[in-house]
Formats: sequence, structure tokens, C-alpha cells
Amino acid sequence: MNLAIENYLSGLHADEATPEDILVWAWKTFAPRVVASSSFQTQSVPLLHMISRVCPEMPVIFIDTGFHFPETLEFRELLQAHLGLNIVIAQPELSKNDFVLEYGEELYRRDPDLCCQINKVRPLQCALDGMSAWVTGVRHDQTKNRSSLHDLETQISGVIKIHPLLRWDRAQVEEYRRHYDLPAHPLYEAGYLSVGCMPCTQPVLDVGDVRAGRWAGTGKRECGLHLDG
Repeated sequence: MNLAIENYLSGLHADEATPEDILVWAWKTFAPRVVASSSFQTQSVPLLHMISRVCPEMPVIFIDTGFHFPETLEFRELLQAHLGLNIVIAQPELSKNDFVLEYGEELYRRDPDLCCQINKVRPLQCALDGMSAWVTGVRHDQTKNRSSLHDLETQISGVIKIHPLLRWDRAQVEEYRRHYDLPAHPLYEAGYLSVGCMPCTQPVLDVGDVRAGRWAGTGKRECGLHLDG
């Protein structure tokens, strides 16, 4: 077992620790070789707010795929100003124009896994190079794959992945946001309960599966960032 995980399990039990406790532990244990990542949507807000309160120096990676909704970029700027976040922009190797020239239009329809690999997974892998730990906002209730995740996991790369909100559900996220009067993504009220790239994200009709609007018309629910290996 990884020593950091062993120390965590012996000194800070996940079933007793708050998300803020986990963030403080992560920063004290791994700084400066620890980063968080965020897609800057409504469900991202509680973790970003907690980071701003207990470890504001922690870098927050935002993957600018080139295909985000303008509202997402505006929301990122709003949260950065509101919370004072230390945002680091990660970008694909190919610009949007070069990507379209090489792979053609609508790769997201023809091969969504490849599209995500190029524009999301590889940029994050580069951003995590040299890091010891990576904080995410994933939760058990989001997808079948995420329902089996553990609070701390060692990736194939050796990076320790930390999930402070793993046991939270959507209702707790919304309760926290309202308690602290935090903003929602501009598209949230229009039914975009989970926002990815444009135009492959659509409003959600079935609120029982908030990620159903991602890669609309397919069974895809994961971009690949949280599928180690």
C-alpha cells in the first residue's frame, strides 16, 4: 500500500473526515506537488469554494478544450474573481482549427472517445506530470464507474487521486451552494445539469441521470479522465 494512503487511513478516516479535512490533509501532505481539477459547472462549485477557504494556493486545472460553451468560460472567470482561485489553464496540443483540419468535422460524433482523449485526457496528463496528488470533485452518485471509486487511489502513473466529495450526492451539492449563496452555471436553469463541450452536450430530460446530456445520443458517460489506464 502507498505510504501516503496508509498514513491517511491510520490518521484521518474518510468516513469521519469532512471534505475540508481531506483538502487540508492533501495540501499539507503533498504541497506543492498537488493540484485540483475542475470543469467549472454548477456541481463543481462546492469543492472550489472549499479550496478557496482552506487551501487557496492549491492550483486548479481547467482544461480549455477549445469547444467549451462561452457560458462556461464566463462562469470560470466569475468564480475566479469571486473566490480568488489559483487557476491553471491546460490546453490540447492542437488548436481547435488544427484539430478540425487533422481529424475533420464532428469527430465527437464519429469517435467521441478519441475526441476526448485528444482534447481532455492528454492535456490533463501533461498537467499532472511531476505531480504527486490530484484532487477531483467526482462522486459515487454520478456514474456506474464512479460508484466503485475509493477516497484515495493510486493511478498507474503513480499519482494519488483524492476525492473529497465522493460520498456526497447531488442534493448535498445543491444545499451547500445555496447555504453559501454561490452562483450556478448560466446554463443550469436551462436544463444543462452537467456541462461538457459544445455541441455534444444537450439539456437533460431525465434528471435521474444528470450526465445523460453529455455525448447526447450515445451511452457514453465518461470522458476518460477518471478511467485510469
